[in-house]
Amino acid sequence: MTSERFAAIVGVAESDLGETPGKSVLQLQAQAAKAALEDAGFEKNDVDALFVAGNWAWSPNMMLAEYLGIQPKFTDGTNIGGSSFEAHVGHAAASIRAGLFDVALIVYGSTQRTDKSRNQPTPFVTLTEQFERPFGLPTPVGAYALAAMRHMHQYGTTSEQLAEIAVATRKWAVMNEKAFMRDPLSIEDVLNSRYIAEPLHLLDCCLVTDGGGAVVVASAKAAARAKKKPVWILGHGETHTHNTIANMPDLTVTGAKQSGQKAFEMAGVRHDELDVVEIYDSFTITVLLTLEALGFCKPGEGGHFVSGQRTAPGGAFPMNTNGGGLSYCHPGMYGIFLLIEAARQLWGECGQRQVAEAKLALVNGTGGVLSSTSTVILGRD
Repeated sequence: MTSERFAAIVGVAESDLGETPGKSVLQLQAQAAKAALEDAGFEKNDVDALFVAGNWAWSPNMMLAEYLGIQPKFTDGTNIGGSSFEAHVGHAAASIRAGLFDVALIVYGSTQRTDKSRNQPTPFVTLTEQFERPFGLPTPVGAYALAAMRHMHQYGTTSEQLAEIAVATRKWAVMNEKAFMRDPLSIEDVLNSRYIAEPLHLLDCCLVTDGGGAVVVASAKAAARAKKKPVWILGHGETHTHNTIANMPDLTVTGAKQSGQKAFEMAGVRHDELDVVEIYDSFTITVLLTLEALGFCKPGEGGHFVSGQRTAPGGAFPMNTNGGGLSYCHPGMYGIFLLIEAARQLWGECGQRQVAEAKLALVNGTGGVLSSTSTVILGRD
């Protein structure tokens, strides 16, 4: 690791997850924020920067700050879908390096399962969406199905190979008491589940849950007084390549190719040095495309790479160790939970699912319809 150590994750937490009737988005955000600050050993008055993303309010940063009773001197509302929080980590680290603040709080919350917001039609169509949604393309699953079908056509990828990802992820979830789905899962179960958008089956698709999460990022100076040893932010990269799927430059290559390259260069680490990898798994195809784009395998080799339960517990490539968006939780924008799990793995807090002697972790978030990606590389001393 050659990256300078100037900013670190020092606390993380989830709110209640799964189904949370009676709780508002603000309550879930506040619950996670309070727990993350306690995890770091900080008070709310220590927070001088607030990062929030979400689709539930026109000004979520101001609303949450008022609810928490804080007046940040720096705020960031970057919203690029599920990868927003990896972007927030990178933005927080850069701002700390510039001397703008010492302690940042990154927060997300959603009650999409309880309020059934996934079933509510979007009231407007923008720009190139006019050429997709009115003609029946289901969003977002239809876009991911297009990418999956293209990868199958171009490289011979199979539904069985995609199912390997769902099954391996469920094996991690079985060991996580917070996971929403913990029953054992087989490849046959995935293949026998109904199609949602061919070739993606129901069990190729992420959960729909409520939940919130929070991450505390601190300067090296502030991290020295935290309860935990710092999880250093070693590298970061981000990009967005399109909005609608019809405008994706290549259906088989995501922006993780660019964001990953930047993160690796900044961190000064190699692929084979990583101990644990947390990849956004909105759908099984998301994982496969991301692994290829990040350079863990060559284009078209993702299906072979994940075969044989390589990413499952005991496999050679520990990935999505909390059960992922496929089995643990997915409250709409999952990226913050990737960061939470990666930090816990590096702190050695994951019990029976702990990856032995984990020192380096990669997190990659994806947003929109394979539209945005942000990659973060984390490490401990």
